[in-house]
Amino acid sequence: MAGCCNHNAQFDGVSADYKRRLWLVIAINAGMFGVEMSAGQMSGSQALKADALDFLGDALTYGISLAVIGATLRTRSLAALGKGISLLLMGLWVFGSTIYSVFYIGVPQAQIMGSIGFMALAANLASVAILARYKDGDANVRSVWLCSRNDAIGNVAVMIAALGVWGTASGWPDLIVAGIMAGLFLSSAFQILNQAIREWRSEEAPLEAHQH
Repeated sequence: MAGCCNHNAQFDGVSADYKRRLWLVIAINAGMFGVEMSAGQMSGSQALKADALDFLGDALTYGISLAVIGATLRTRSLAALGKGISLLLMGLWVFGSTIYSVFYIGVPQAQIMGSIGFMALAANLASVAILARYKDGDANVRSVWLCSRNDAIGNVAVMIAALGVWGTASGWPDLIVAGIMAGLFLSSAFQILNQAIREWRSEEAPLEAHQH
């Protein structure tokens, strides 16, 4: 998490090693989005679909992060704002679709949920390990870390939901986990937006002072 280290200057992503790591996790996350969304559709699991969206959000986040590395703080804060808004929209979509599903509850296939959840967890632990060295930084860099962390938490939650579905023969554990993941999306979105707005204002203040 940002703030864990007492660094005066925040890492802004300008590093060849960091870029290589980002390309690697983009490939991992894009691939797992396709696998997990297909599995979510096949198994009827809202939690798997929510987690698949998290993978998509990661892939897009990493792509935007690569595009603005080395740009001005204002440009990077704008990119982080965009990512925060996209996370907010995904969170609202997952929350809304979960509420809708409450009225049409089916029992998802626990075996598919569990096996895909385990595969996704392995992929995300690999991503987290790849990016752990760069978890502290500006809003743009921090958003990458938050998305990776969300996925790892989400995968564990999906596996817990699979156990719950298997044990209760009910779809409620799946819906509860999807709701929790929607909350995680929204929480991270607000964190990213808050830091991006602070960085935008910190860049704006010297410009205004210079104009006067």
